[in-house]
This record gives sequence, structure tokens and C-alpha cells, in this order.
Amino acid sequence: MTETNGQENESTKTLALNLSGRPDVAGALKAGVRVIPVEIEDQMKEAYLDYAMSVIVGRALPDVRDGLKPVHRRILHAMNERAWRSDRPYVKSAKIVGEVIGNFHPHGDAPVYETMVRMVQKFSMREPLVDGQGNYGSVDGDNAAHYRYTEARLTKLAEELLKDIEKNTVEFSPNFDDTRQQPDVLPANFPNILVNGSTGIAVGMATNIPPHNLKESLNAVIALIQNPDISLYELMKILPGPDFPTGGTIIGGEGLYQAYSTGRGSIRIRSKVDIIENAKGREIIVISEIPYQVNKKHLLEKIGDLVNEKIIEGITEILDLSDRKGIRVELHIKKDFNAQVILNQLFKLTQLQVSFGITMLAILDKRPKIFSLKEILQSYATHRNQVVVRRTQFDLDKAQKRAHILEGLRIALDNIDEVIKIIRASKDPREAQAKLMSTFGLSEVQSDAILEMRLQRLTSLEVQKIIDELEQVRLIILDLEDILAKPERVKQIICDELSKVSESFGSGRTTEISLESLESSTFNAEDLIADEEVVVQISEDMFIKRLPMDTFRRQKRGGKGIQGISSKREDFVKKLSTAMTHDNLMLFSNKGRAFLMKVYELPIGTKEARGKSLKAIINLTEDEIITSLFAFRDFDESYLLMVTRDGFVKKIQLDEFSNAKKSGLIAIGLREGDELIDVLSNPENYDVFIASKDGLAIRMNLNELRSQGRTASGVTAMRLDEKDQIAGITKVEPNTHLFCISENGFGKRTDFEEFSTKGRGGKGMTYLKIGEKNGRSVGIATIREEDELLIITQSGMAIRVEAKGISMVGRTAMGVKVVNTKDEDFVKDFAIVRDTEETV
Repeated sequence: MTETNGQENESTKTLALNLSGRPDVAGALKAGVRVIPVEIEDQMKEAYLDYAMSVIVGRALPDVRDGLKPVHRRILHAMNERAWRSDRPYVKSAKIVGEVIGNFHPHGDAPVYETMVRMVQKFSMREPLVDGQGNYGSVDGDNAAHYRYTEARLTKLAEELLKDIEKNTVEFSPNFDDTRQQPDVLPANFPNILVNGSTGIAVGMATNIPPHNLKESLNAVIALIQNPDISLYELMKILPGPDFPTGGTIIGGEGLYQAYSTGRGSIRIRSKVDIIENAKGREIIVISEIPYQVNKKHLLEKIGDLVNEKIIEGITEILDLSDRKGIRVELHIKKDFNAQVILNQLFKLTQLQVSFGITMLAILDKRPKIFSLKEILQSYATHRNQVVVRRTQFDLDKAQKRAHILEGLRIALDNIDEVIKIIRASKDPREAQAKLMSTFGLSEVQSDAILEMRLQRLTSLEVQKIIDELEQVRLIILDLEDILAKPERVKQIICDELSKVSESFGSGRTTEISLESLESSTFNAEDLIADEEVVVQISEDMFIKRLPMDTFRRQKRGGKGIQGISSKREDFVKKLSTAMTHDNLMLFSNKGRAFLMKVYELPIGTKEARGKSLKAIINLTEDEIITSLFAFRDFDESYLLMVTRDGFVKKIQLDEFSNAKKSGLIAIGLREGDELIDVLSNPENYDVFIASKDGLAIRMNLNELRSQGRTASGVTAMRLDEKDQIAGITKVEPNTHLFCISENGFGKRTDFEEFSTKGRGGKGMTYLKIGEKNGRSVGIATIREEDELLIITQSGMAIRVEAKGISMVGRTAMGVKVVNTKDEDFVKDFAIVRDTEETV
């Protein structure tokens, strides 16, 4: 009976603890009432709210400071605690799972292993935190092997999340059975909340934070620390958008800016697709990247169903040629069908293009909150500030303790004879300790250190080591105290550490950002893009790309160059030009049409990448090719000069093309069989120099020409031999020279004064000696002493040389070797690089 009453009393106490927050219940308990009536509605509300907050804070949402949910944090902490790090051998995943659920995460083994698998997958995480060995699934939705078969360890980058955790940098709390301590948050030496993003469904709320580029995220944090008042526009210049591990293209629109300003928004992710032609001239749609979190197997099944049901017609074959190096899916198109039309249908009906809803919801101070981009960066910067301050305080305390001991040892060494006498005269260590403390004014810690000191420390060398160490520790203490006293030093330390992570682990973007739909009255796409010099390349098969200027390092005259396009494909560079990313780019076709777009709208490529098909960007007809590029900043009153293959020239005002778009506009009315070869801007009305491939040229004054409309066909500029054709056109400016280069890589500079101004319609005079050794002329340009040349060959080899390294010779000379061409390779095109300070 007594035992029963005890149990009842204990139950009453428990009920009191659980319901003490309610006044009616508390009053009833005080009155001794044993059975308390509770409204079921109130009880359900309270119980469900407790459950909801438990799920929100303890399971489904990431902490804004380290970007991790509790299960992720516990896995990383468990692996770090057991030293399963990047410099150690792999361990069985079963061992890791057992460690986590046994000590930190009292849940099932399957969800813990699934979480770890995701941290391994390169197609799920922008920067994987666990280094796996074995089968960890695929982008086709294949499951990972069982944890008894796979192995894992931490990645080097994950160790940056855990760095300095042993230095009291973060708070710890007891685990589920109070046998161990686990971190409430990790020190996080990079903003993982942005880098790897997060997805989670809680109770009544959900988060969907996209992954971002590590280097861009770190640079954004540094920029915010250095300028707390930085605007969102300025931040988006540094961090322009998400960077998904599977690549693709983001079509942002206002959704991207809205997501970063309010925490909620929507963007579209489009697959990276090229349209190529096979040997039989039939088009092939090549898919090389798919949207984030799209199952490739299901995507191809959907395409197959649409073809079988004849919803999409024109696809004859679907080939999945993907391997461990990447995705490659080929859709072969029937002869009489337009690949671009079919591709647009696929974007609309399949997951080749998907919508990605951004909700930047995370936990801050144990409460869920929607964050803007700037708020996320501020929260992370505040966290790093606390980590650095706590770490500095930890190091300071440690240094002060060491200095305290060293000061005691120095006192003992200064009075070593008396110390030895006291120790020998004492009955036990406790008595010796007490006498040392009273005699020399030492602390208990100092006297213990003296008693534990070995006799070998009494040598003169060891004594000096103690004195030197004491001086060094005192300097460290002064430095640490200075850090704690100066917040600016703390900020600088944070920035330096983040920069180091960026240098060690940063990489280029995998996801392109299309800014076509970002134009509005309140938002200008150009605000997000650095205005920098780039190289624009167009290949023979009409693929276009832009590359940073520093892709091409300078070499001496006669060098071999570097690979400027993949030589594995049967394609080669046809046109080359330099421009600024904010420039307008006008492309002129052989059929006399002009197309207008922004340079930043061109796809960013690598040296080896082929680029994007121009047919997918502008409205080219089947047998139409681009023969000339012209970059300019604004429409003004300057003139364009067009020259055709057969020697006709036309003068037209630039603003005639102000309505030009990607759909195309007539630029010149060509005579039958003729083609537009080159276009030149001439705002100052200089003399122009028109040259043929057989080495003849004519210098003429623009005043002889009157301006014509877009449909006019021009007038005769130069009379050519039957097999000759125009190589190019350039203008004669003050303090410049004529540059020309031949097919076999021979180039030269010639003074324009060697050529007198003639009337149009003549046969011209020699500007280059043509022969079997050097080949025909590739083109001409006006060049300055301080300019550089970027020359590319048919095989894709590119070389960047200084103009002053090329000899000045007469008009009938052959020139000097500028490019060392091999075998059947030859120079295809070149561009002038001006006003650059790059010194690679």
C-alpha cells in the first residue's frame, strides 16, 4: 500500500511539472485535488505545439550559423571525435552509423546512413562533406550499397567546419543519455548554409535553400564584414546566384532578386543543351547537364513516352552515353524537323527545365526565421566573430597559465640551492609545497610544477630555454590581448581565414546564369556583372563562347600557343574578337544580316569547351554563318563600313541598327553570289585600308563615300583578280601601323606612310609578299606599339604576343614567324588586345 501511494505521489509531481504553467491546474494541485479536468482542445494544442517546435528546431531545419541539421552535425562530430578524418584510412560506414546512433542520435540506422550518403554524393552537395568509397548511388536514382559494403571519412573541407572545436569556440550540451557532450553548433570556417544549401519539411513550414559557389560565398561574407552597409545589388555582383552541383542554366527573372531580398522567390533551372550536326548533316540535341535534383532516368523515360505518344515528333533515337566523367544524352532529330522547335517543346513538357522555389528558412536563437541573403551573411559573420573571440580567449587563458608556471620555474632556477634545501628538509611533497609557497610567494600550481621538474632542467641550456619560452609566451599574450581589445583585428582575422579557405578549396561556377529576363524598370542585369575584357570565339560550326582575357597568357613571338578549343571534335575557330562584358555585340552574317545582343548574354566557356550553338541564340538560317563581329558600347553618330568578298564597300550610320535584335535585320543588299566579309567602325572618318588575300591593298578616304541605307548594296572599292577575294578592312589612325599575318604564321608591321591615298576602284598595291612559304593573307588590322595580339589557328591553338615584338618591315616583305604552326595547321583569325594591365 505504501509503495502504491508513493507511485501515485510521484505521478502527481510529474503532472504538476508538466502542467504547472497553467494557473487553473496549479491552483488545483495546491488544493490537493487528485483528478484534474483538462479541456481536450487545450491539451491537444499544447502537445502539438511542443511536438512542432521539437521537429522544427531539433530535426527538420538547419542552423543558420553552420547550415546543418542536428543529424548532419552529429555525424560530422562523431567522425571527428573518432579521428575518421581526411588524413586517416577509410572506415566502414556501418561503424560510423553505429557510433552516431549509439552515442548521439537515438534514431534508426537507415535515416542516419541515408543522411551520410547524401553528404557523399557530388550531385547532391555542391561541396561534399564526407569522402565515400564504394557505391553511393547515382543521378539516375540508384540507391547506395548497404553500409556494410561502403566506407567513408571526412573531407578536408568538412574539417574546416570542425576547426578549433576543441578550443571552447562553441557551446556543448549533453547527449540523450548524459554520457557525452555534443556541440550545439559547429565553428564553421565557411558559410555552409549557402554553399551546400538545405532542404527540409517541418510542421507547418519548409525550407529550400539552394547551394552556392564556395568562393563567391566567402567573398560575399568578406565584403559584408568590410562594409556592413553594402547593398544587395553589390552583394549580387559578388554572389550572382545559386551554383548547383549538376550545373545547368538559371533563368532568374525577378524571382532571384526577390529571393535574395525577401527570403522567398522562384527561379527556373534549364538543362545545358547543345545542337550539333552529325556527318550526315542531321541535327542532334546533346544534353550535358540537367537541373538540380532531377532524376535522369525518369527524365529520359518521360521523353520516351512523349515520343511514343506522338506528343513530340521528330526524335528518331534517344541515346544515354553518360559515364563517370559526366552526362551526355543524345536526341537524334529527323531530317525535316527543326531541333530548336523540338527542344522548346521538351523544355515545356519535361524536366529539362524545372521551377525551383527558394525559401531561405533557418534556425536562429532556437527560433525559425526567413532570412534575406544579407541577413544570412550577417548571421554567419556574427557567429564567426564569436568563434574567433572565444578561441582567442581560450588561447589567452592557456598562454597565461603557461606563463604563470614558467615564472614559477624561473624563480626556482634563480634560487635553486635554497629550493633543493627546502625539498630535502621536507618530510613529504605536501610539506615541501607549503614551504616553497611561503618562502617564494608561489602559487600552488607553480610549486607543483617545481616539484615535478626533472633534474635535467637544471642544465644551463635548459634554463635558457625556460627564459626564452617565457619571453615568447609573454609576446603571445600581448598579441592575444590586443586582438580581444580591437574588434577590427578580429574582423581582419576572419577575412584572412575565409580567404585562405577560398584559395584552398574554391572553384569556378558550374551553373550559368541567364540574365535575359532580369531587365526591368527597377532592376538592371548589368548591375550584377563586372565590366571586364573577354575574348569572343565563334567556331566553324557556329558555336560561340566568351572567355576571360587572362585565359590566354602572353608568350614570346614564335611560340606554340595554348589549346583554345578542343581538338578532339572536328571543329575549329573561325572568328575571334575582344570586347567588354557590358558592350553591345553585333554579329554580321555572310548573307548581309545583322544580329544584336549583349556580350554578357554569351555563354561562359573554358579553353576546351565548344560553346553554345549560335542557332540556339540568334535566328540563323540553315546555310547562314557569321563572318564578322563588332562590339561597341552605345549607339552614336559614328559610321560602319562594310566590305564584301567581291570588293564592294558600303558606308552606313550605326544608329540605323538601333532596332536590331537576335531575330536579325538586313544590313546590306548583296549582289548575287557575293558575301559580307568584314565590318568596321570608323567614328573619326579616318582613311580606310582594304586588303585582299593575295597581298594587294588600297587606301581610300571615306569622304568619297556617301552614307547609304540598310538595303543598299554599296559601291566598288577594289577590283580583284578572278581567284582573289577581300581579306579584311581596317582604319588608318595616328601613331599606328598596319599589321598583317599570313596562313603559315608569318606576320609583320608596316608604316601606313608607305601607302598613298588613292581613289576607290583601283587594283591596289602590294602590302604583303605572298608565297608558298608564308601562304595567303589571313587579315589586317591597325595596331599600336603597346597593343597585344591574340592569334588562333585552325586546330584551336591560341597565342598571345606583344605587338612590339613583331618587326617593322617594308610593304613587300614577307614578315617574321609569329606563330609556330605544325603539319597542316594554319592561322585562322586574330584579335587586337588593348588597354590591358594583365601580366600573367
